[in-house]
Amino acid sequence: MNNFNHYYDTQITRQVISVIVINEHNVLSRIVGLFSARGYNIDSLTVAPISGSEYSRMTIVTTGDKRIIDQIVKQLNKLIPVLKVNEHQNVIEKETVLIKFPIDQPISDIDVLARAYNGHIQNVTDDAIVISATDAPSRIANFTNIMSKFKPLEVVKSGVVAMER
Repeated sequence: MNNFNHYYDTQITRQVISVIVINEHNVLSRIVGLFSARGYNIDSLTVAPISGSEYSRMTIVTTGDKRIIDQIVKQLNKLIPVLKVNEHQNVIEKETVLIKFPIDQPISDIDVLARAYNGHIQNVTDDAIVISATDAPSRIANFTNIMSKFKPLEVVKSGVVAMER
């Protein structure tokens, strides 16, 4: 093996994997168990039923070198409720965040920043302001970092959803 191939094989990369599964009990725990038993990390996991079918789509974001990613895909393909596994290379990724702020924070500043990240105010009560934003995961991470200066009471992220371009 030459040095380039060795470098390529050991380079840690972020991988988005879609898994189509039969929508039945215990599927999620079996897939999560596969990752945990082998010491693989799940950076993000979202699951939703596919409309008009008995299937669900799981979008898993993980990291590892080429050998680890290949092993994850092989092991996922061996699970009985799994119908299809896709390793995505060219995807549109989105993540949503909800952030709650105390009402004494400047609403107009929060609104302007939210709009810069495809977001807006969702709710205002006597005690709190709730905003949402949906954007690429890296932009959502940046957005939550910026918004920390407004002393959020709560931050909830959805996890990544992805679709091949």
